[in-house]
Amino acid sequence: MSLVWIYLKIVNILAIVLTIYDKQAARTGRRRVKERVLMLAAISGGAVAMGVTMFLIRHKTRKTKFVAGISVIVAFQLFFLVFGLNQSLAVSYFTLESDKIDGRIGLMLVTDLHSCDYGAGQEELLNIIYAENPDLILLAGDIFDDELPPDNTIEFLQGIAGKYPSYFVSGNHEFWSGKIDELKDILTANNVKVLAGTTEIAEIRGNVISISGLDDPVTDCYNNNSPSYLDQLGNLGKTVDHDKFTLLMSHRPERVEEFLPLGFDLIVAGHAHGGQWRLPFILENGLLAPNQGLFPQYTNGAYSLGETVLIVSRGLARESTAIPRLFNRPELVMISLQAESGLEVISD
Repeated sequence: MSLVWIYLKIVNILAIVLTIYDKQAARTGRRRVKERVLMLAAISGGAVAMGVTMFLIRHKTRKTKFVAGISVIVAFQLFFLVFGLNQSLAVSYFTLESDKIDGRIGLMLVTDLHSCDYGAGQEELLNIIYAENPDLILLAGDIFDDELPPDNTIEFLQGIAGKYPSYFVSGNHEFWSGKIDELKDILTANNVKVLAGTTEIAEIRGNVISISGLDDPVTDCYNNNSPSYLDQLGNLGKTVDHDKFTLLMSHRPERVEEFLPLGFDLIVAGHAHGGQWRLPFILENGLLAPNQGLFPQYTNGAYSLGETVLIVSRGLARESTAIPRLFNRPELVMISLQAESGLEVISD
């Protein structure tokens, strides 16, 4: 986001300079700035500054078409800034109905934090989690970053430690940091269970849930204490108990075809960052996602894939990405599991 604001400052200063210069040129008979140049500066992001300057120095205010054009551009750019670049935290809700669940269980899906800043002590993030009061927290990779320091993530982990049973699977950035085993030790020290081709049984309100997870595939490129990716995947195939509600945590949604034969009821993932640039009702899955390329398939929301439901979070990355999110607010995902005959997904 910092690069965006730097660009906007430069283009708005340029728009002010061009407008003032054109006013002075009109008074002194010097060569004027062409209207198409002024309009280009406005369209490029300087419309607000140009419009304010025009009215302050009373320049071109009698040219109705020009004033109307600038007004339309200002309205569009303000909409873009307020809504398109809105980086405030959202919460998305999904309900899965299954005959393997009695009552209701709340799962909070947290992905792609990338050690980003969510206020003093990560209070913006933690206060939402406290208010939702989930039964389990699922940390589906890239909770740490490979470039930003881990302090914000550690504060977040300390904020949930001992309050909620929490489970973690690695993302690619944990491996890219070169400190994967050290980061897993930090997680374990904060009462987070690390899954790497393993399955844990969680007992909640009389329900038994089988929670499985595996490392990011880049595990094979780094020396660490976990088995290979294929070995982890093979281990999961031996541990799935279909008499229980089965949940798989994986960082990468594009690998879902590898997981479907295992018959999990629910798969959760992140990694895609919501497709980075989205357009409501037009480009809902976004423009570009890691390892999925242009016009990706799995980037946010719920996907019914036969007997399995895949839920992908847009994640929490903000200042860690050089390219800003567009109409793509960072999000936490709250998943409610509740009793019903047959598995169904309902978006709230």
